[in-house]
Amino acid sequence: MLDKKNTIQKEERAVLVGLVHKDQTEPQVQEYLDELAFLAETAGAVTVKRFTQKLQHPDSRTFVGKGKLEEIRLYIQGKDIRVAIFDDELTGAQINNIEKVLGIKTIDRSDLILDIFARRAKTAQAKAQVELAQYQYILPRLRGMWKHLGETEIETDRRIVRDKISLLRKRLSEIDKQAQTQRKDRGEFIRVALVGYTNVGKSTLMTLLSKSDVFAENKLFATLDTTTRKVVFETTPFLLSDTVGFIRKLPHHLVESFKSTLDEVREADILLHVVDISHPAYEDQLAVVNKTLFEIGAAEKPTLTIFNKMDLYEERTFDEWLEESTRKELLEDLRERWQHETQGNAVFISALEKRNIDTLRATILQKVRELYRVRYPYKTEFLY
Repeated sequence: MLDKKNTIQKEERAVLVGLVHKDQTEPQVQEYLDELAFLAETAGAVTVKRFTQKLQHPDSRTFVGKGKLEEIRLYIQGKDIRVAIFDDELTGAQINNIEKVLGIKTIDRSDLILDIFARRAKTAQAKAQVELAQYQYILPRLRGMWKHLGETEIETDRRIVRDKISLLRKRLSEIDKQAQTQRKDRGEFIRVALVGYTNVGKSTLMTLLSKSDVFAENKLFATLDTTTRKVVFETTPFLLSDTVGFIRKLPHHLVESFKSTLDEVREADILLHVVDISHPAYEDQLAVVNKTLFEIGAAEKPTLTIFNKMDLYEERTFDEWLEESTRKELLEDLRERWQHETQGNAVFISALEKRNIDTLRATILQKVRELYRVRYPYKTEFLY
Protein backbone atom coordinates (compact mmCIF):
# COMPACT_ATOMS: atom_id res chain seq x y z
CA MET A 1 0.00 0.00 0.00
CA LEU A 2 2.79 2.42 0.91
CA ASP A 3 5.24 0.91 -1.57
CA LYS A 4 6.75 3.72 -3.70
CA LYS A 5 6.97 2.28 -7.19
CA ASN A 6 7.33 4.38 -10.33
CA THR A 7 4.13 6.26 -11.17
CA ILE A 8 4.60 6.05 -14.93
CA GLN A 9 5.39 2.83 -16.82
CA LYS A 10 7.47 2.99 -20.00
CA GLU A 11 5.53 3.96 -23.16
CA GLU A 12 2.33 4.39 -21.11
CA ARG A 13 -0.22 6.47 -23.06
CA ALA A 14 -1.45 9.55 -21.22
CA VAL A 15 -3.85 12.49 -21.45
CA LEU A 16 -2.99 15.88 -19.96
CA VAL A 17 -5.46 18.16 -18.19
CA GLY A 18 -5.06 21.88 -17.47
CA LEU A 19 -7.32 24.58 -16.06
CA VAL A 20 -7.68 28.18 -17.23
CA HIS A 21 -8.67 30.15 -14.13
CA LYS A 22 -8.27 33.59 -12.60
CA ASP A 23 -4.53 33.05 -12.03
CA GLN A 24 -3.74 31.29 -15.34
CA THR A 25 -4.48 32.55 -18.86
CA GLU A 26 -5.08 30.29 -21.88
CA PRO A 27 -1.58 30.92 -23.40
CA GLN A 28 0.03 30.24 -19.99
CA VAL A 29 -1.87 26.97 -19.59
CA GLN A 30 -0.81 25.82 -23.08
CA GLU A 31 2.80 26.62 -22.21
CA TYR A 32 2.49 24.76 -18.89
CA LEU A 33 1.02 21.77 -20.75
CA ASP A 34 3.98 21.85 -23.18
CA GLU A 35 6.23 21.52 -20.16
CA LEU A 36 3.97 18.84 -18.63
CA ALA A 37 4.24 16.86 -21.89
CA PHE A 38 8.05 17.10 -21.68
CA LEU A 39 7.90 15.93 -18.06
CA ALA A 40 5.69 13.00 -19.10
CA GLU A 41 8.11 12.12 -21.91
CA THR A 42 11.03 12.28 -19.47
CA ALA A 43 9.16 9.80 -17.24
CA GLY A 44 8.58 7.49 -20.23
CA ALA A 45 4.93 8.30 -21.07
CA VAL A 46 3.45 9.17 -24.46
CA THR A 47 1.00 12.10 -24.53
CA VAL A 48 -1.92 11.49 -26.89
CA LYS A 49 -4.35 14.33 -26.05
CA ARG A 50 -4.71 17.54 -24.02
CA PHE A 51 -7.83 18.84 -22.33
CA THR A 52 -8.35 22.35 -20.96
CA GLN A 53 -11.30 24.02 -19.28
CA LYS A 54 -12.12 27.57 -18.17
CA LEU A 55 -13.28 27.76 -14.56
CA GLN A 56 -13.02 30.54 -11.98
CA HIS A 57 -11.45 28.06 -9.58
CA PRO A 58 -10.90 24.26 -9.50
CA ASP A 59 -13.90 22.09 -8.64
CA SER A 60 -13.40 20.85 -5.06
CA ARG A 61 -14.59 17.32 -5.94
CA THR A 62 -13.16 16.61 -9.40
CA PHE A 63 -10.87 19.61 -10.19
CA VAL A 64 -12.54 20.05 -13.62
CA GLY A 65 -16.32 20.18 -14.07
CA LYS A 66 -18.49 17.08 -14.47
CA GLY A 67 -19.03 17.77 -18.19
CA LYS A 68 -15.30 18.02 -18.92
CA LEU A 69 -14.61 14.86 -16.92
CA GLU A 70 -17.26 13.03 -18.94
CA GLU A 71 -15.67 14.34 -22.17
CA ILE A 72 -12.31 12.90 -21.04
CA ARG A 73 -13.98 9.58 -20.10
CA LEU A 74 -15.61 9.24 -23.52
CA TYR A 75 -12.35 10.07 -25.29
CA ILE A 76 -10.23 7.47 -23.47
CA GLN A 77 -12.72 4.63 -23.97
CA GLY A 78 -11.12 1.81 -25.97
CA LYS A 79 -7.88 3.74 -26.61
CA ASP A 80 -5.50 1.95 -24.20
CA ILE A 81 -4.85 5.18 -22.31
CA ARG A 82 -3.57 4.29 -18.84
CA VAL A 83 -2.97 7.61 -17.04
CA ALA A 84 -4.45 11.11 -16.71
CA ILE A 85 -1.95 13.80 -15.68
CA PHE A 86 -3.27 17.05 -14.18
CA ASP A 87 -1.06 20.14 -14.30
CA ASP A 88 -1.96 21.37 -10.80
CA GLU A 89 -1.89 19.64 -7.42
CA LEU A 90 -4.86 17.40 -6.65
CA THR A 91 -6.17 16.47 -3.21
CA GLY A 92 -6.56 12.84 -2.23
CA ALA A 93 -10.35 13.12 -2.55
CA GLN A 94 -10.06 14.65 -6.05
CA ILE A 95 -7.76 11.82 -7.19
CA ASN A 96 -10.19 9.24 -5.80
CA ASN A 97 -13.24 10.87 -7.44
CA ILE A 98 -11.54 11.33 -10.83
CA GLU A 99 -10.31 7.73 -10.90
CA LYS A 100 -13.85 6.47 -10.15
CA VAL A 101 -15.15 8.29 -13.25
CA LEU A 102 -12.25 7.72 -15.64
CA GLY A 103 -11.26 4.24 -14.49
CA ILE A 104 -7.55 4.97 -15.02
CA LYS A 105 -4.63 6.05 -12.86
CA THR A 106 -4.68 9.79 -12.09
CA ILE A 107 -1.67 11.83 -10.99
CA ASP A 108 -0.72 15.52 -10.80
CA ARG A 109 2.38 17.51 -11.80
CA SER A 110 3.96 17.15 -8.34
CA ASP A 111 3.59 13.36 -8.37
CA LEU A 112 5.07 13.24 -11.88
CA ILE A 113 8.08 15.36 -10.86
CA LEU A 114 8.61 13.16 -7.81
CA ASP A 115 8.46 10.11 -10.09
CA ILE A 116 11.19 11.55 -12.34
CA PHE A 117 13.32 12.45 -9.33
CA ALA A 118 12.92 8.90 -7.99
CA ARG A 119 14.20 7.49 -11.30
CA ARG A 120 17.12 9.92 -11.47
CA ALA A 121 18.28 9.56 -7.85
CA LYS A 122 21.61 7.72 -7.76
CA THR A 123 23.30 8.57 -4.45
CA ALA A 124 22.06 7.67 -0.97
CA GLN A 125 21.44 11.37 -0.32
CA ALA A 126 19.33 11.93 -3.44
CA LYS A 127 17.35 8.73 -2.85
CA ALA A 128 16.58 9.73 0.76
CA GLN A 129 15.62 13.28 -0.31
CA VAL A 130 13.19 12.00 -2.93
CA GLU A 131 11.71 9.36 -0.62
CA LEU A 132 11.12 12.02 2.07
CA ALA A 133 9.35 14.27 -0.45
CA GLN A 134 7.20 11.34 -1.63
CA TYR A 135 6.02 10.49 1.88
CA GLN A 136 5.34 14.17 2.62
CA TYR A 137 3.24 14.27 -0.56
CA ILE A 138 1.29 11.13 0.43
CA LEU A 139 0.56 12.02 4.08
CA PRO A 140 -2.18 14.67 3.59
CA ARG A 141 -3.79 12.58 0.81
CA LEU A 142 -4.23 9.28 2.66
CA ARG A 143 -7.81 9.81 3.79
CA GLY A 144 -9.08 11.05 0.42
CA MET A 145 -7.29 8.44 -1.70
CA TRP A 146 -8.11 5.41 0.42
CA LYS A 147 -11.73 5.87 1.46
CA HIS A 148 -12.26 2.12 1.08
CA LEU A 149 -10.14 1.63 4.21
CA GLY A 150 -11.45 1.95 7.74
CA GLU A 151 -10.40 4.81 10.01
CA THR A 152 -8.15 2.48 12.02
CA GLU A 153 -6.31 1.27 8.91
CA ILE A 154 -5.85 4.85 7.65
CA GLU A 155 -4.50 5.94 11.05
CA THR A 156 -2.09 2.98 11.01
CA ASP A 157 -0.84 4.04 7.58
CA ARG A 158 -0.53 7.64 8.78
CA ARG A 159 1.66 6.47 11.66
CA ILE A 160 3.82 4.40 9.28
CA VAL A 161 4.28 7.41 6.99
CA ARG A 162 5.10 9.77 9.90
CA ASP A 163 7.67 7.27 11.23
CA LYS A 164 9.25 7.00 7.77
CA ILE A 165 9.39 10.82 7.48
CA SER A 166 11.04 11.08 10.91
CA LEU A 167 13.59 8.38 10.03
CA LEU A 168 14.44 9.96 6.66
CA ARG A 169 14.87 13.40 8.23
CA LYS A 170 17.35 11.97 10.73
CA ARG A 171 19.24 10.19 7.95
CA LEU A 172 19.38 13.38 5.85
CA SER A 173 20.51 15.40 8.87
CA GLU A 174 23.48 13.03 9.26
CA ILE A 175 24.28 13.24 5.53
CA ASP A 176 23.97 17.04 5.72
CA LYS A 177 26.50 17.21 8.58
CA GLN A 178 28.93 15.15 6.51
CA ALA A 179 28.34 17.42 3.49
CA GLN A 180 28.97 20.55 5.62
CA THR A 181 32.24 19.05 6.86
CA GLN A 182 33.25 18.27 3.27
CA ARG A 183 32.45 21.83 2.20
CA LYS A 184 34.57 23.22 5.07
CA ASP A 185 37.42 20.90 4.10
CA ARG A 186 37.57 22.43 0.62
CA GLY A 187 39.79 25.18 1.98
CA GLU A 188 39.87 28.86 1.14
CA PHE A 189 38.62 28.70 -2.42
CA ILE A 190 36.05 30.94 -4.05
CA ARG A 191 32.92 28.87 -4.78
CA VAL A 192 30.95 29.30 -8.00
CA ALA A 193 27.60 27.55 -8.58
CA LEU A 194 25.71 27.00 -11.84
CA VAL A 195 21.97 27.57 -11.37
CA GLY A 196 19.06 27.75 -13.77
CA TYR A 197 15.84 26.27 -15.03
CA THR A 198 15.98 22.58 -15.87
CA ASN A 199 17.33 21.67 -19.33
CA VAL A 200 19.03 25.01 -20.06
CA GLY A 201 22.47 23.48 -20.66
CA LYS A 202 24.12 23.75 -17.22
CA SER A 203 25.77 20.31 -17.40
CA THR A 204 27.08 20.97 -20.92
CA LEU A 205 28.55 24.25 -19.70
CA MET A 206 30.00 22.52 -16.64
CA THR A 207 31.83 20.13 -18.96
CA LEU A 208 33.17 23.03 -21.06
CA LEU A 209 34.39 25.09 -18.11
CA SER A 210 35.81 22.25 -16.01
CA LYS A 211 37.04 20.08 -18.91
CA SER A 212 35.60 16.99 -17.24
CA ASP A 213 32.78 14.66 -18.22
CA VAL A 214 29.46 15.60 -16.64
CA PHE A 215 26.26 13.73 -17.51
CA ALA A 216 24.00 15.79 -19.79
CA GLU A 217 21.00 14.94 -21.97
CA ASN A 218 17.97 16.64 -23.47
CA LYS A 219 15.58 15.65 -20.68
CA LEU A 220 14.32 17.40 -17.57
CA PHE A 221 16.34 16.86 -14.37
CA ALA A 222 19.15 14.95 -16.11
CA THR A 223 21.07 15.07 -12.84
CA LEU A 224 19.97 15.49 -9.22
CA ASP A 225 23.26 15.37 -7.36
CA THR A 226 25.48 18.40 -7.07
CA THR A 227 28.75 17.90 -8.95
CA THR A 228 31.73 19.98 -7.76
CA ARG A 229 35.03 20.33 -9.62
CA LYS A 230 38.19 22.32 -8.93
CA VAL A 231 38.77 24.57 -11.93
CA VAL A 232 41.83 26.72 -12.72
CA PHE A 233 41.61 29.69 -15.10
CA GLU A 234 45.15 30.92 -15.82
CA THR A 235 46.67 30.74 -12.30
CA THR A 236 43.41 31.23 -10.40
CA PRO A 237 41.66 28.17 -8.91
CA PHE A 238 38.03 28.04 -7.77
CA LEU A 239 35.36 25.43 -7.08
CA LEU A 240 32.60 25.06 -9.67
CA SER A 241 29.35 23.24 -8.81
CA ASP A 242 26.51 22.11 -11.07
CA THR A 243 23.18 22.00 -9.20
CA VAL A 244 19.73 20.52 -9.75
CA GLY A 245 17.57 22.47 -12.21
CA PHE A 246 14.56 24.49 -11.07
CA ILE A 247 11.08 24.31 -12.56
CA ARG A 248 7.80 26.17 -12.13
CA LYS A 249 5.29 24.65 -9.69
CA LEU A 250 8.14 22.74 -8.04
CA PRO A 251 6.60 20.78 -5.15
CA HIS A 252 7.31 22.56 -1.85
CA HIS A 253 8.27 19.26 -0.20
CA LEU A 254 10.90 18.69 -2.86
CA VAL A 255 12.54 22.06 -2.17
CA GLU A 256 12.48 21.28 1.56
CA SER A 257 13.88 17.77 1.05
CA PHE A 258 16.70 19.04 -1.18
CA LYS A 259 17.85 21.56 1.45
CA SER A 260 21.38 20.09 1.68
CA THR A 261 21.73 20.11 -2.13
CA LEU A 262 20.52 23.71 -2.27
CA ASP A 263 23.03 24.63 0.46
CA GLU A 264 25.61 24.44 -2.34
CA VAL A 265 23.80 27.41 -3.89
CA ARG A 266 23.34 29.23 -0.56
CA GLU A 267 27.03 28.90 0.31
CA ALA A 268 28.36 29.84 -3.14
CA ASP A 269 30.25 33.12 -3.53
CA ILE A 270 29.15 33.66 -7.15
CA LEU A 271 26.14 32.33 -9.07
CA LEU A 272 26.19 31.63 -12.80
CA HIS A 273 22.52 31.83 -13.80
CA VAL A 274 22.20 29.91 -17.08
CA VAL A 275 19.20 30.81 -19.27
CA ASP A 276 17.99 29.03 -22.42
CA ILE A 277 17.36 32.15 -24.51
CA SER A 278 15.97 30.06 -27.38
CA HIS A 279 12.98 28.98 -25.26
CA PRO A 280 9.80 30.98 -26.06
CA ALA A 281 9.20 31.53 -22.33
CA TYR A 282 12.81 32.16 -21.29
CA GLU A 283 11.87 35.33 -19.41
CA ASP A 284 9.31 33.41 -17.32
CA GLN A 285 11.90 30.69 -16.63
CA LEU A 286 14.42 33.32 -15.57
CA ALA A 287 11.81 34.79 -13.20
CA VAL A 288 11.01 31.34 -11.73
CA VAL A 289 14.69 30.78 -10.92
CA ASN A 290 15.05 34.26 -9.39
CA LYS A 291 11.96 33.63 -7.26
CA THR A 292 13.35 30.28 -6.06
CA LEU A 293 16.73 31.88 -5.27
CA PHE A 294 14.88 34.49 -3.22
CA GLU A 295 12.95 31.77 -1.36
CA ILE A 296 16.14 29.91 -0.37
CA GLY A 297 17.94 33.13 0.64
CA ALA A 298 20.39 33.32 -2.27
CA ALA A 299 18.98 36.24 -4.28
CA GLU A 300 21.55 38.85 -3.20
CA LYS A 301 24.64 36.93 -4.30
CA PRO A 302 26.87 38.29 -7.11
CA THR A 303 25.31 36.77 -10.23
CA LEU A 304 26.41 36.50 -13.85
CA THR A 305 23.50 35.75 -16.20
CA ILE A 306 24.58 33.47 -19.05
CA PHE A 307 22.21 33.46 -22.00
CA ASN A 308 22.89 30.08 -23.61
CA LYS A 309 21.75 28.52 -26.93
CA MET A 310 22.19 31.72 -28.96
CA ASP A 311 22.58 29.51 -32.06
CA LEU A 312 19.04 28.17 -31.57
CA TYR A 313 17.70 31.63 -30.69
CA GLU A 314 18.95 33.08 -33.99
CA GLU A 315 17.70 30.06 -35.93
CA ARG A 316 14.20 30.37 -34.43
CA THR A 317 13.97 34.17 -34.43
CA PHE A 318 15.49 35.34 -37.72
CA ASP A 319 14.18 34.63 -41.20
CA GLU A 320 16.87 33.45 -43.63
CA TRP A 321 16.02 36.42 -45.90
CA LEU A 322 16.60 39.00 -43.16
CA GLU A 323 19.33 41.50 -44.00
CA GLU A 324 22.56 41.05 -42.04
CA SER A 325 22.52 44.68 -40.85
CA THR A 326 19.00 44.25 -39.42
CA ARG A 327 19.99 40.97 -37.74
CA LYS A 328 23.00 42.65 -36.10
CA GLU A 329 20.87 45.59 -34.96
CA LEU A 330 18.27 43.28 -33.36
CA LEU A 331 20.97 41.24 -31.61
CA GLU A 332 22.57 44.44 -30.30
CA ASP A 333 19.19 45.62 -28.98
CA LEU A 334 18.79 42.28 -27.18
CA ARG A 335 22.26 42.51 -25.63
CA GLU A 336 21.78 46.15 -24.58
CA ARG A 337 18.44 45.34 -22.96
CA TRP A 338 19.81 42.51 -20.83
CA GLN A 339 23.05 44.30 -19.97
CA HIS A 340 20.83 47.08 -18.61
CA GLU A 341 18.54 44.60 -16.77
CA THR A 342 21.51 42.80 -15.15
CA GLN A 343 23.63 45.92 -14.48
CA GLY A 344 26.22 44.75 -16.99
CA ASN A 345 26.34 41.15 -15.74
CA ALA A 346 25.23 39.28 -18.86
CA VAL A 347 27.10 37.10 -21.37
CA PHE A 348 25.62 35.58 -24.55
CA ILE A 349 26.96 32.19 -25.61
CA SER A 350 26.32 28.89 -27.33
CA ALA A 351 27.78 26.07 -25.22
CA LEU A 352 27.07 23.58 -28.01
CA GLU A 353 28.94 25.62 -30.66
CA LYS A 354 31.48 26.88 -28.06
CA ARG A 355 30.59 30.42 -29.11
CA ASN A 356 31.85 33.30 -26.93
CA ILE A 357 33.23 30.88 -24.33
CA ASP A 358 36.52 32.84 -24.09
CA THR A 359 34.56 35.98 -23.11
CA LEU A 360 32.64 33.94 -20.54
CA ARG A 361 35.86 32.51 -19.05
CA ALA A 362 37.41 35.99 -18.86
CA THR A 363 34.30 37.40 -17.15
CA ILE A 364 34.18 34.57 -14.58
CA LEU A 365 37.93 34.95 -13.94
CA GLN A 366 37.55 38.69 -13.34
CA LYS A 367 34.72 38.13 -10.83
CA VAL A 368 36.58 35.33 -9.02
CA ARG A 369 39.75 37.43 -8.71
CA GLU A 370 37.78 40.43 -7.43
CA LEU A 371 36.39 38.26 -4.64
CA TYR A 372 39.82 36.81 -3.79
CA ARG A 373 41.15 40.38 -3.39
CA VAL A 374 38.37 41.16 -0.90
CA ARG A 375 38.20 37.86 0.96
CA TYR A 376 41.70 36.40 0.78
CA PRO A 377 44.01 39.34 -0.10
CA TYR A 378 47.07 37.37 1.07
CA LYS A 379 46.56 34.77 -1.68
CA THR A 380 48.47 36.91 -4.19
CA GLU A 381 49.39 33.88 -6.31
CA PHE A 382 45.67 33.56 -7.29
CA LEU A 383 45.26 37.19 -8.37
CA TYR A 384 47.43 37.47 -11.47
